[in-house]
Amino acid sequence: MLKPVDILMVGVGGQGTILASKVTAAAARAVGYDIKMSEIHGMAQRGGSVVTQLRLGEKVYSPLISEGEADIILAFEQLEALRWLPYLKPGGAIIINNQQIYPVPVLAGAAEYPAGIIEQIKDRVADVQVLDALKTAVECGNAKAANVVLLGALAKKLPIEETTWREALAATVPPRFLEVNNAAFTAGFNFGAGC
Repeated sequence: MLKPVDILMVGVGGQGTILASKVTAAAARAVGYDIKMSEIHGMAQRGGSVVTQLRLGEKVYSPLISEGEADIILAFEQLEALRWLPYLKPGGAIIINNQQIYPVPVLAGAAEYPAGIIEQIKDRVADVQVLDALKTAVECGNAKAANVVLLGALAKKLPIEETTWREALAATVPPRFLEVNNAAFTAGFNFGAGC
């Protein structure tokens, strides 16, 4: 029997959350999960929030995850991690890219980017993993592979074989980018190990 898993992927436009959700869905489908997915793009092309809700199970009826029900939050940016934290269930896990991307109000000087976000989250959640996905992706050969570094960390928490993830990655990523993405996935899967 496949254990149900609710995953919330949160980030900012341009960070590759959609690709990460497509690879996750492909890997989950390959092992027999029923999947429902919902994507929300809030001015994504201008650095706005992008949220993908992925629900995996034997049979899933709704794509939406209610507050307090996500098993895992995969956060591509610190402020988005904090913003969506109320959706994490008690005992859930959060994986955070330590990158900070300033939203328009901060860039315009109308607001300040909150300090100590990681510490605030660690005070409230026991299972927190923080990666420097951008730095790791650069070491692997392409900054745009930061999303796949995070995907590797997520893969470690799901009951899907590593080979299935790699097949899903190969089916989703253009062949010319596969080598760097495989390296990025390995680095995330080994939790922040370099390339």
